Amino acid sequence: MARKYYEHLSADFSRPGLVSTQLGDQLIEQAEAILAKREQELPAISTEYDADQIEAENKEWWPTHCEALRRARGDLLRGEYREDLVYFCQDGPFYGLTEQTERERHWWALIAQPNVTMCWPIVMFWGEFVHFEWHCLDDESGETLAKGTVCWVRRGHRGGCYFKSEQLTFYRDVFASQNLLSLLKTD
Repeated sequence: MARKYYEHLSADFSRPGLVSTQLGDQLIEQAEAILAKREQELPAISTEYDADQIEAENKEWWPTHCEALRRARGDLLRGEYREDLVYFCQDGPFYGLTEQTERERHWWALIAQPNVTMCWPIVMFWGEFVHFEWHCLDDESGETLAKGTVCWVRRGHRGGCYFKSEQLTFYRDVFASQNLLSLLKTD
């Protein structure tokens, strides 16, 4: 029997068409509220802020991340990272918020472009670890434009993401056109 990865989450992003516009709007508002909770210093894992609490917050955050990506909200996506982020991928690791910006801007523009839908069929949570697989589908042809496997280390709402590893495969394009880049909200 297939595992229900979205059981007990506020929205299911495993396939296209499962999240209404109204729910998506609520998730964007929630994303903004979650970003406002992040603290300057990475909070310690303690009896007052334990792994169970962090995991619960990561489960609450996850649908907001998916909706922000589907809506090309680079401003929200960038806000999910800590200043001392380590982003480990084929070309990395990248340190901080500036080294990976140009690459990631292109990737976000490609996977959030009109007439494609980003899906995350698998997402798993364990304390501050969020592991997921994604693929980006052409709405017309069903073609997979890109896919990847990712692990975020996110210390709940108070900490945000400080480590991200990712394996990406882009089938159609690796760099976005200026037109697609202009659709990405970054401020």
